[in-house]
Amino acid sequence: MTTPPTPHYLLLTTSTRAPGHIGNTEWLARQAAAALPAGTRQTWHHLARMDLPPFVDQRHTTGTYAPPEGDMKTLLDATLAATHIVFVAPVYWYSIPSPLKTYLDHWSAWMRVPGLDFKDAMGHKTLSLITTSGDRTKAQPMIDSVALCAQFLSMAWGGALWGKGGPPGAVEADAQALTQARGFLRAHAAP
Repeated sequence: MTTPPTPHYLLLTTSTRAPGHIGNTEWLARQAAAALPAGTRQTWHHLARMDLPPFVDQRHTTGTYAPPEGDMKTLLDATLAATHIVFVAPVYWYSIPSPLKTYLDHWSAWMRVPGLDFKDAMGHKTLSLITTSGDRTKAQPMIDSVALCAQFLSMAWGGALWGKGGPPGAVEADAQALTQARGFLRAHAAP
């Protein structure tokens, strides 16, 4: 019998707020992460503060990609090392923020790096979303999009945690979101 891997959470914050300003979505994610069992490994990356080159689609030309370098290699390594990937993404125009879209586009490249076997590796992980917006229904298109990404790679869908956002600090008044945050990641703490 194989021992399941030790849980390791990769939390990718995707807000484009200026450094030093924690928005509603990151605040809610930090509440959820704080409720994980003591000693649970967490890796946080702020995508807007990383050098993410635009994705160049060569799937139908060369068909393969070289292994990534720089911050993209950092993200690939962190993605592969994690058992649970959590997108910490406020709703921007009914969708994901642009740094997260760039990161996701690079998944298409990583699936075509010779010898990497990215798609198979992702099928052993859980993908979750933590988000905030002024209205829950306006978050649904983004939630559906992220759930479809999980489905495409045969990942377990860990669900979405939504809180009422808006101006800075608004989510702190959302008692229901805070209660849900305390158990959201814990529900998937065992791989």
